[in-house]
Amino acid sequence: MVDLTATPDNVATPDNVAIAPLLASHLAGHALDDAQWQQLLAWELADPPRAIAWGLDTSNGLAQLQERLHWLQAVAPHHSALPLPAAPIERYLNLYWQLWLPLALSLKQARDRLDGPLVQGVLGGQGTGKTTLTLILRHLLAAMGYNAVGLSIDDIYKTHADRQRLMQIDPRLRWRGPPGTHDVDLGLATVAQMRGAARGEAVALPRFDKSLHGGEGDRVEPEWVQDIDILLFEGWFLGARPIDPAQFDQAPAPIVTEADRQFARAMNDQLAIYLPLWDCLDRLMVLCPADYRLSKQWRKDAEHQMKAQGKAGMNDATIDEFVEYFWRALHPELFINPLKRDSDHVNLVVEIGRDRTPTAIYSPALAMI
Repeated sequence: MVDLTATPDNVATPDNVAIAPLLASHLAGHALDDAQWQQLLAWELADPPRAIAWGLDTSNGLAQLQERLHWLQAVAPHHSALPLPAAPIERYLNLYWQLWLPLALSLKQARDRLDGPLVQGVLGGQGTGKTTLTLILRHLLAAMGYNAVGLSIDDIYKTHADRQRLMQIDPRLRWRGPPGTHDVDLGLATVAQMRGAARGEAVALPRFDKSLHGGEGDRVEPEWVQDIDILLFEGWFLGARPIDPAQFDQAPAPIVTEADRQFARAMNDQLAIYLPLWDCLDRLMVLCPADYRLSKQWRKDAEHQMKAQGKAGMNDATIDEFVEYFWRALHPELFINPLKRDSDHVNLVVEIGRDRTPTAIYSPALAMI
């Protein structure tokens, strides 16, 4: 599932038209003059929440942008290695400049302040592109000399046998994914092993194959890695915290029946088990649609595209049932939207528009929301 890439020429930003051609001209070998540097700086400062999120102001702005442009030039020859639809780099320059490179540089700087590996959490629902973003960050960070590895909350699912037993106990957990279907102890042990590993010592990252057992999935052999600098830990509710159960009394649809409310309360209770794992995060970024309901349409678009290619895919009614199942478990309005204002646990928010490009980038602790 690709996100933040669908129509990158349409990123909603100040003076959007002037920036990409300017960057393309530089990549073609034309050095920027003073006026063009000032244009770049003005473009950044025209979006104060984003500038603040990247720690950029009038005193350090030019130095930061020079570093960003240096890395754009360094990674440009390797653009084709990114997990993106094939297209010239010019098509993606706004995303490189607006999000990918400043985010990679912020991770680099955060890692440099630590004595050991950095654990960056990435929360993103269906269609927000969290997996694609983590792959892009791994590529960019490797170019900067940092070994970044990815771990999905899917990788710490309970085994197929354990989930079958779980479903016998609670038939409501008919699909994997909601709280309670993961092995939190495995996640804790993985992070602890990574942080305690000596130089050159191999660390086992759990892996999960969704295609096994007719699509129900199961664990497979772990991936062995070493000398990790940054762990990019992503998941659809990663970092979500329990809420006051009274909020379910007037919950939004599709939590409408008493059975729905009981299921939502049970999932809310399960979230408490995940808190020790969330506490392992050094940072947490949230990728979220401007309207959470967009994720359902994005899922339908992806399934329609698969069918057009002759592949198997869910029909629209099944997609509605599937997506609404997860909304009943952890409704975005109740669990994700509050994180956009959670300055205690979230360091960065990226809001995604209908065309799946960033519409806002800010830090809850620093920006006016």
